Amino acid sequence: MNKIRIHEGKEEIWDSIRKKWVLLTEEEKVRQYCIHRLVEVHQFPVSRIAVERQIKLHSTTKRFDIVVFDPSGNPQIVIECKAPHIKLDQEVLEQVGRYNKVLQAGLIGVTNGAESIFFNIDFEQNLIQCSEFQL
Repeated sequence: MNKIRIHEGKEEIWDSIRKKWVLLTEEEKVRQYCIHRLVEVHQFPVSRIAVERQIKLHSTTKRFDIVVFDPSGNPQIVIECKAPHIKLDQEVLEQVGRYNKVLQAGLIGVTNGAESIFFNIDFEQNLIQCSEFQL
């Protein structure tokens, strides 16, 4: 379990991927839970997980939540995390889809902690809901 502290009156959690203390928001709780599941349940090495890194999308800079890389260093899974009160709707799915236009992972997903939806991406960029992968 991650370490939690109070720093300058705010609750923070140690992020073992980013190697720093981060503000413990509702979305961050979901992100940390997701990281925990990827490492502990799915056995992905920490070294193959990236968290909140910037990517260029057209002329703007965006920041993805979680990307898991395959052993060759190619994006394998892109995950967008939302706070528990955020509904996983079309807008959220489109957001992770836009990130994946740059990243080109074969599996994308969205989660709010209570619900997770994953899709395999085929060669024509069609979404196929994936029931095999769950957080």
